[in-house]
Amino acid sequence: MRIGSVVIDCNDFDTMSAFWQEALRYVPRDPPEPDWVVLRDPDSANVNVSLQQVPEKRVGKNRLHLDLYTDDPATEIERLLGIGATRHPRTPGPDEDFVVLEDPEGNLFCIIDKQS
Repeated sequence: MRIGSVVIDCNDFDTMSAFWQEALRYVPRDPPEPDWVVLRDPDSANVNVSLQQVPEKRVGKNRLHLDLYTDDPATEIERLLGIGATRHPRTPGPDEDFVVLEDPEGNLFCIIDKQS
């Protein structure tokens, strides 16, 4: 058994689909349905991320979040902020190697500094 896809519930399907495609530089695996899409890494090196439209709003903190690894966190954070992410309002610890952001619907995800 293996993880085929991590699924993100959303209300504004078009906005969230566009955000995550740009954020991850993923492409739809198949033509998107009106309320469902599986996004895949064009190099097939990473797990799929799927989006599904749901009627209910997110309540409380996510129970699952994505950790996105990068060798250039400052550039990636600015890029993500430019496409619709926001900074999560928290005070980071002095030795943390990550920054917490929110997608356009407030789902948390982390940018992890993996500089060599």
